[in-house]
Amino acid sequence: MDSFIELEREFSKPLGDIAEGAIAERFRGFLPVVIDVETGGFNSATDALLEIAAIPILMTTDGEVVTSDLLECNVIPFEGANIEDSALQFTGIDLQDPDRDARPEGEALRNIFQPIRRLVKAHNCKRAILVAHNAHFDLGFVNAASERCDIKRNPFHPFSCFDTATLAGLAYGQTVLARACEEANIEFDSKEAHSAAYDAKKTAKLFCKIVNKWHRMQ
Repeated sequence: MDSFIELEREFSKPLGDIAEGAIAERFRGFLPVVIDVETGGFNSATDALLEIAAIPILMTTDGEVVTSDLLECNVIPFEGANIEDSALQFTGIDLQDPDRDARPEGEALRNIFQPIRRLVKAHNCKRAILVAHNAHFDLGFVNAASERCDIKRNPFHPFSCFDTATLAGLAYGQTVLARACEEANIEFDSKEAHSAAYDAKKTAKLFCKIVNKWHRMQ
């Protein structure tokens, strides 16, 4: 356990250090992209997608994975979507906030997917693979929203994903994101949590830290 905990550093580096195409070799042709969604409930078929954030993962010339730019969008619930009051209380999302600047579901997804597809191509990957904390939850909402909006070019693998809850359970003995970040010496503010952008940033740091520590142990 200590061998994973001992390292404390920031994994983002200038773009000049990025080794183009190296990430494809590391993950069997897949480009990892950290995703976090905030929703109106737990059912991807009936409940609203309210926020989505994405952080592509790239690789430096020394073989370490690093975070790329944050992509994020607030989402207008699709017509007829279920939104639980408890979900809004949990996330703190105010759907009537005039500064929310939300976009229709299809537009929001295309704003996220287009730069990801460009990165997939630029780094010689065959497609993206979703990375998330309890990943099948996020993947389910991404897939359901893509189907509703008839998006033909969803960049993500339809069922494979990397789950940082599982990875953190292995590396730190913790499966809750806040506790895993604490064990990994990653600052985590519970007051800021449960926004897609904040949780995606912390999940991306956790993923990079575990993968890079494993790389150094080989």
